[in-house]
Amino acid sequence: MLEFIVKTGKENMDVKTVHRFLSEDSYWAKGISYELVDRSLANSFCVGAFVEGVQVGFGRVITDYYTFGWFADFMVLPEFRGNGISKLMLAHIFEQPWSKRLRRKMLNTSDAHGLYRQFEFKDLANPGFILEVYNPEAHLQYKGEDA
Repeated sequence: MLEFIVKTGKENMDVKTVHRFLSEDSYWAKGISYELVDRSLANSFCVGAFVEGVQVGFGRVITDYYTFGWFADFMVLPEFRGNGISKLMLAHIFEQPWSKRLRRKMLNTSDAHGLYRQFEFKDLANPGFILEVYNPEAHLQYKGEDA
């Protein structure tokens, strides 16, 4: 049986593996540049699952560490799915002291509702209160410029 180890922090992530998955295999970030992935990790709480030193899972939380967290880019390499890796990473995040004090945790998924409901994610209590500016291909327009 494989032993999965959870690590946190961008410095422990294999950014090339994360980028390859997001840019080639994800349904939400196809075509995203390496630079954009690298910079997004720098501004997030990153969690990864590793087996024998190789990264096989990843997720991040964009957060202020006090009131709000947006869960994003969770992935497990296809050959390692079904081993509880996503649950392991999510449980690790939910055990963090800062995570326990967040007033709101949110995410967007098209296919993993069952997984996230196990961690108490629910449909929006007041969907009419939530507004968005939706630009799903913004990552394709990024040319490396900084604000």
